[in-house]
Amino acid sequence: MVEHVLDPNPAGSLGQASSAQASGERVAKALARAGVASRREVERLIAAGRVMLNGEVLSTPAVKVDVGDVLTVDGRVVGAAEPARLWRYHKPVGLVTTHSDPKGRPTVFEHLPRGLPRVISVGRLDLNSEGLLLLTNDGGLARSLELPSSGLARRYRARARGQVTQEALDRLRDGLTVDGVVYGPVQARLEPKTGEGVNRWIALSLAEGKNREVRKVLEALGLSVNRLIRVAYGPHQLGDLKPGEVAEVDLHGNAIGGRLRSEAGAPPEPAEAKSKVYKAGWAKPKVRPAGFKTVRGSPAARPPAKPSSPRSPKADARPRKSSGARRRGPPKAGGPRRRG
Repeated sequence: MVEHVLDPNPAGSLGQASSAQASGERVAKALARAGVASRREVERLIAAGRVMLNGEVLSTPAVKVDVGDVLTVDGRVVGAAEPARLWRYHKPVGLVTTHSDPKGRPTVFEHLPRGLPRVISVGRLDLNSEGLLLLTNDGGLARSLELPSSGLARRYRARARGQVTQEALDRLRDGLTVDGVVYGPVQARLEPKTGEGVNRWIALSLAEGKNREVRKVLEALGLSVNRLIRVAYGPHQLGDLKPGEVAEVDLHGNAIGGRLRSEAGAPPEPAEAKSKVYKAGWAKPKVRPAGFKTVRGSPAARPPAKPSSPRSPKADARPRKSSGARRRGPPKAGGPRRRG
């Protein structure tokens, strides 16, 4: 990794700021669309002096990138943005939703199946939460999906210990404030109780998804959440994905996907994109150029089959040998020998 330092020359910063008026795309948005990191993370990379534009260290994100400019992060050239793609991932318990954890805990991105490009998450699920986590290679698409203005509801199932009534849950529709944090409306419904245990399952739907919102809202009602599963994010369902599995969402021809890509400024997705499930332990698929065919898979490259020689009538007349055991002939004269 090549480390860079901030440019101490104030004139350089002024020049960069003035270039923001030029045509092009903001550097944070360009790097996010290229799948380098989220916009906020890109701003931290710039503050750390790890981003360069045409050989000059950037000290402000107020810079626009034009066609032909060369962007590097940690000395590596950033390629053009690929078509926006989206995946459903079943996050298991015990993984942190981050690319690098300072405490050394296992992360989501360390345990993704092979075959995926570099992706970022749409929002987060905390260490002890499980269920649906959306992944994308486009930072602009991730931001569009995260914003409350997208109108995408997050739906959860929470198993909580304690006593609560449906009337108490209905009051969450008006929102509430916990420890100075204002939470928006939450739709909550008690599921039918099974068994004699003290745990109850509660179905919840909310639009914001703030940090640990479900846990804190239910704790304000005197409940202790001991299991939390996200089952849906907008139209995207967890479905029958097993923990650790990833399935690509077919955004082509999807009205919601097309609108979000347009709002994010992402390039259109190719028509041949298909849904595929990636399972843990799968090998990375080989990338081959368009129109490439192996010798075995190409009908034109196969050698013509040799014509078979005609069978002779004598060969057809000969009786075939039996594949079974040899048949024994009739017993000899005098009958079988007696054992003395």
